[in-house]
Amino acid sequence: MPRIALEHIVQTNSTGYPAPHDAAVAERWVRRLGPPHGLTDFGVSHVVLKPGGASAQRHWHEDEDEFVVMLAGEAVLVEDDARTLMRAGDMAAFPKGEANGHHLLNESDGDCVFLAFGRPPTGDCHYPDIDLLWTAGGYRRKDRSSF
Repeated sequence: MPRIALEHIVQTNSTGYPAPHDAAVAERWVRRLGPPHGLTDFGVSHVVLKPGGASAQRHWHEDEDEFVVMLAGEAVLVEDDARTLMRAGDMAAFPKGEANGHHLLNESDGDCVFLAFGRPPTGDCHYPDIDLLWTAGGYRRKDRSSF
């Protein structure tokens, strides 16, 4: 049956970010919905941000489109030159190659819940606020040296 039962999908707050960059997402809880349901062309994650949590470090992808749909609560979408309050029913699109770093911050007192759509990136991902770069399948400093 194609209906997805969230309670049967493992929820995790693990991250690949190296320290100290991992602390920002400690209050992000993710369920990856695609793999257990046979989706291979794109990824979709059910994300819960606890108060104070961030969806990611502020970033942009050279080769991955991203799309989010807010389901409950509220979060602030932070971009290069804007802060936009997002509530249930709001959506945002982040086209690949657009050098506008973005992430969601939960600055409220309650949980924020959203769906995030994308796919595993194969090109570089840039983090304008910190010394971090995703390249060649791993995290490096912006000068491409290892952590």
